[in-house]
Amino acid sequence: MTGSLQIKSEKYYIVINTTENGKRKQKWITTGLPVKGNKRKAEQMLRDKLHEYELVPKVAEKDILFADYIRFWLEAAKRRVDVVTYQGYELMANEQVIPYFDKVMLKKVTHEMLQAFFDEKRMSGRKDGKGGLSASSLRQYKNILNQTLTLAVKSGLIPSNPCQFVELPRKDHYETHYYSAEQLKTLFDSIKDDPLYPLIRITALYGLRRSEVLGLKWDSIDFDAKRLTIKHTVSKVTKTIEKDKTKNSSSHRSFPLTPDAEEIFRIAKDSEADNRRLFGKDYQGNNYVFKWPNGVPFSPDYVSAHFSLLLKRNDLPHIRFHELRHSCASLLLNSGFTLKDVQEWMGHADIQMTANIYGHLDTARKQTLADTLSGSLFG
Repeated sequence: MTGSLQIKSEKYYIVINTTENGKRKQKWITTGLPVKGNKRKAEQMLRDKLHEYELVPKVAEKDILFADYIRFWLEAAKRRVDVVTYQGYELMANEQVIPYFDKVMLKKVTHEMLQAFFDEKRMSGRKDGKGGLSASSLRQYKNILNQTLTLAVKSGLIPSNPCQFVELPRKDHYETHYYSAEQLKTLFDSIKDDPLYPLIRITALYGLRRSEVLGLKWDSIDFDAKRLTIKHTVSKVTKTIEKDKTKNSSSHRSFPLTPDAEEIFRIAKDSEADNRRLFGKDYQGNNYVFKWPNGVPFSPDYVSAHFSLLLKRNDLPHIRFHELRHSCASLLLNSGFTLKDVQEWMGHADIQMTANIYGHLDTARKQTLADTLSGSLFG
């Protein structure tokens, strides 16, 4: 497969050289890029498009299985999405979508067939056999099918996308659970001797995501300036992924280093130095803050599972590890801080996300509004 960049009307176009029925043809594809200052971007788009064409299944339209085309879409998605996002796509496609459509030809996929898939998964899609998938999960599966079929339309393999007509149930209203300040204090008192105690304290104090607290490195902590900066993450869907970047630009944020937090980090620093000497050459050196005595960082799965076990052992109300983050937001809102304050503390990309998750918790501010109105109208 060959191609080149051409200029028309002061914009770059990609020209792909193809062969159909023994005849050479050229396909022109607009980049939308003005010529001035965009040569490197256009060259990258050309390379991407050539790679995409090379991946297209080399079989006749009538012979393409839908399952194979989903695999093709996954390969194309791998090059343009975050590695953690791709892990999610791959897991969902291989566990639920590909097995269901294993023998179906791409050109035979219909709206009715797709609707039947979603209806079945809604009723009995859970892998543990305990019922159906949530509305939120169904939307993630629809995203995979819709993107796959959209690509098939763009490639001229099918005339239209039948997934656009699929109907899904309304998205579930997710009820956040959280601990009060008193419950958090009880939790901390109950687990003081546990290896995860420092990590849990820091998570609750700063409202961190699991990926953020596990991604804390010593370069994230400035003892002189007394600042904690979130700039690394450790995530897992199927494999643990370490990244020197955050979920989005808003997630890259700094906090004041409180006296309690500083003490936790200094103790962790001293313990690391002691453990390096004790384990010698068996110590696994790295710059992560939270880890086992031999230097191995805590895994995401262990943190979530052990947190649940700690709550059970100490007869504490069940919450997910992520709901320590919700607990932090709840404390801030009920202390009179605004949704804007919470948005910045939590590292949300926009305030609408904060309002959707925590708006119903903003009781202190709403009480102030109610008292003000009551005083004005009836005082």
